[in-house]
Amino acid sequence: MPKRGKKYREAAQKIDRLRLYDPEEAIHLAKETSYAGFDASLDLHIRLGVDPRHADQQVRGVVRLPHGLGKTVRVAVFAAGDACRIAEEAGADYVISDDEGIKKIQQGWTDFDVAIAVPEMMGKVGRLGRILGPRGLMPNPKTGTVVPEDDLPRVIEEAKAGRVEYRVDKTANLHIPIGRIGFPTEKLLENMAAVMEAVKKARPPAAKGTYIRKITLAASMGPGIRVDPIAAQAMEVGL
Repeated sequence: MPKRGKKYREAAQKIDRLRLYDPEEAIHLAKETSYAGFDASLDLHIRLGVDPRHADQQVRGVVRLPHGLGKTVRVAVFAAGDACRIAEEAGADYVISDDEGIKKIQQGWTDFDVAIAVPEMMGKVGRLGRILGPRGLMPNPKTGTVVPEDDLPRVIEEAKAGRVEYRVDKTANLHIPIGRIGFPTEKLLENMAAVMEAVKKARPPAAKGTYIRKITLAASMGPGIRVDPIAAQAMEVGL
């Protein structure tokens, strides 16, 4: 087990490891125990009662956070023809329309946070699966990132406003950012409520037993805080 630093140990002493905190208490405590010298990200880690080895128990989707992520989101759009102009006018940071752009990514360039594509470009984008897939950047119709050109302005706007994609990992966990430590508690609560609502709706029919088993809230530099799953699932969007 890795040795923890002094700041981490001091922060961890403020947390009762045996207690399940309600969401508001957990957020206050995360703010208090974050020891980063910058405005750290606040992340929600959710253990699910699914078996990711089975295709019918995959959990993935997108959620638009009411108050965004508190950071600049760089959007790349794979487009051709008129879709290039539409993407540029909608505020895309990068528009990739030719083999030169594809080759640049194949060589390792991934200086963007969200990738969107029009269907006509997916033949070329498919070559990038090994690079974009592991980074969670591969456009996918299931997450609303493969869209016709008419939908590009809406999807680009949502991405920049705080549209978060989530996907269960091999250990049946979700890791979802809900904002920055410097956000007011009320905004973090509303973002968290939006995430919980989306995750509940994403429950696969094949999942048996308890679906949301464990929730931990943690700053990017701070100890984990256990959250009461029942209280978290009772949160309402727009509270």
